[in-house]
Amino acid sequence: MRPQFLSVGWDLKHPEVRPAGFFDGPSFASVDALFIDPKTTNDRWIHDVAPERDGVRRTYAERDQGFGQTLSRWMAKRRTESADCLYKGGGILVSRLRPRGEPLEVVSTDGPSERIDRYSFLPAVSLVDRSHQLTFPANGRFLPRRGDDVVLAGSGHPFEEYLAEFEGKIVYEAVYQDLLSTPIERFATVLARNKVGDTVALELPFEEGRLVLVPPVEGVSPTREAEVLVRAATTAVFRPAFFPEPDWLPAYPLAGEEALRDELRSLVGRRETLDAKIKELSSRLNGLTKYQRVLYTQGRFSLLPAAADSLRALGFDLEESRYDLLLRSSDGDAIALVAASQEAAIDVPAYRRLLGWVDEARTEGKGPGKGILIVNASRELDPKRRPTQFAPEVLRGCKSQGFCLLTTYELYKLVRRALEEKEEAGLSALRRAILECEGEFRGAA
Repeated sequence: MRPQFLSVGWDLKHPEVRPAGFFDGPSFASVDALFIDPKTTNDRWIHDVAPERDGVRRTYAERDQGFGQTLSRWMAKRRTESADCLYKGGGILVSRLRPRGEPLEVVSTDGPSERIDRYSFLPAVSLVDRSHQLTFPANGRFLPRRGDDVVLAGSGHPFEEYLAEFEGKIVYEAVYQDLLSTPIERFATVLARNKVGDTVALELPFEEGRLVLVPPVEGVSPTREAEVLVRAATTAVFRPAFFPEPDWLPAYPLAGEEALRDELRSLVGRRETLDAKIKELSSRLNGLTKYQRVLYTQGRFSLLPAAADSLRALGFDLEESRYDLLLRSSDGDAIALVAASQEAAIDVPAYRRLLGWVDEARTEGKGPGKGILIVNASRELDPKRRPTQFAPEVLRGCKSQGFCLLTTYELYKLVRRALEEKEEAGLSALRRAILECEGEFRGAA
């Protein structure tokens, strides 16, 4: 029998996932797996209740016409349903990890005040061993912290596979911490952390049920995300619950257990060595292949840095300026403009912009009088098969002003030569070839 899925506040497009609102729709206890994004839950009171002088939003039972009590009853109802789903049904509740958000304090005249937030629908669980206790969610901190430095834990958990599927598209908004600094690994399965060790994804056991907290993903279609979530949840429904190993378990060894543990430790040590070597080689490879980006990218955040790296490889120093690139070297200085397009040729506006920069520098006597126009047109074609990458007017203008008109392919070929050079004299010759060029650059001697 296929599990039953419900999504609340989470845009998921899947034939097996029923969408519902938080304050309406079916019971959370009626499904095997619930996907919930609490991001908009507190919109219900943020839009209707203004904060008081201390910054807290409050509603008063004696004059809010039942607003606060209605919210309180809904939270209690959803909390009971969530508890039944987890404890009685052995189900899975998957929630996106968000900050708690702005709470609402419901002030009652005949009882204690109640504070409601995004996570008030979660049931309580208390997990204890000889040395530690985890009380959730009372001692849980959903600390606001944004980043994309997600490091998967390698647990083999189905929802870690979900995270791995969207690696590079995960942007967490909160991290989970325990107020008492309880070691979370004693009671839960950590699925991912950030680079400083904060927990950004985990699974908590509720007897046979499981609560899974995962960070949001960005730039993924609701259909694709739903497909991967349903696959992970279907696998997790039939996965044994997490139980921490007691500290007395090593007193009950099995034949061959220690030999296997020793072999595993040896393999883990070798893997760590290999991981370090892989990281080093990957860094070196990325440091080398970054020069290839001048051949196919465009824009200020892709092509411009790639061009800057290429010119540094030739021995130019780059200064901060309002120009695209301000080049300095012992052989001369220049102002460079970088232009790219999927069209066949770069047209006059790019040349005129460079001309304006150089004319201003010449007039004021504050900068180089040499201009370099770096172009990358027809960028989706093989560089060897590209037609002329600039309009005839651009070439005439560069010749008349003594500007160098340099395609990114020619720049790339210069970089390849520079990486083979062993002497500064060779690099100097490459720089002079650019600085002395007037018109189209056709290669260094």
